[in-house]
Amino acid sequence: MKALVLSSGGVDSTTALAVAVDKYGKDNVIALSVSYGQKHDKEIQAARAVADYYGVEQLFLDLAKIFQYSNCSLLKQSTEEIPEESYAEQLEKTGGDAPVSTYVPFRNGLFLSSAASIALSKGCQVIYYGAHADDSAGCAYPDCSPVFNEAMNAAIWEGSGHQLHIEAPFVNCNKAEVVKTGLALGVPYELTWSCYEGGDRPCGKCGTCIDRANAFAANGVKDPAL
Repeated sequence: MKALVLSSGGVDSTTALAVAVDKYGKDNVIALSVSYGQKHDKEIQAARAVADYYGVEQLFLDLAKIFQYSNCSLLKQSTEEIPEESYAEQLEKTGGDAPVSTYVPFRNGLFLSSAASIALSKGCQVIYYGAHADDSAGCAYPDCSPVFNEAMNAAIWEGSGHQLHIEAPFVNCNKAEVVKTGLALGVPYELTWSCYEGGDRPCGKCGTCIDRANAFAANGVKDPAL
């Protein structure tokens, strides 16, 4: 069995990579890192470091042109500032009926579809990705939800002639539970990058920084990347 893992260099995808390596062995795991026109390349640098640490093959894909029409605040062309508040605070402003401004339109759908083609070409039978319950809560990132995951899994299973399926091991877990799993597996969180800003150090103020800090605190440990 071979697995392809969507690897962004963050906490969730790195933990998913660790799960796959633990289950299948590093020689049967491929990391796929995707550029999508984000404002910085810190996460791609982190993904490289993580792949080197685990000794897995790493592939790269650039989907930036697909997102060139979006004004999502994560993207280079955006006129929007990245919010310095938690996802919960952002959702209060929308009533939970719309995604947060850092939602890149249908990103996971595109990532998984592209990954399916590459996985089939590389002889893989499963795709791993790190969607978790905190991201899908309140429609913050609708392409991280269990319903989305089930629909994409069904589409890829059918579209691949029953050769390929998706594993989202954390889709019903919060980020604290993701970190708990990773700590048990010895994940090198010191190599990861989550911050939406591209500074020398994490900003500590954006939604993903806040979520990450809370997840490590819930496990009673200091974030080793800080």
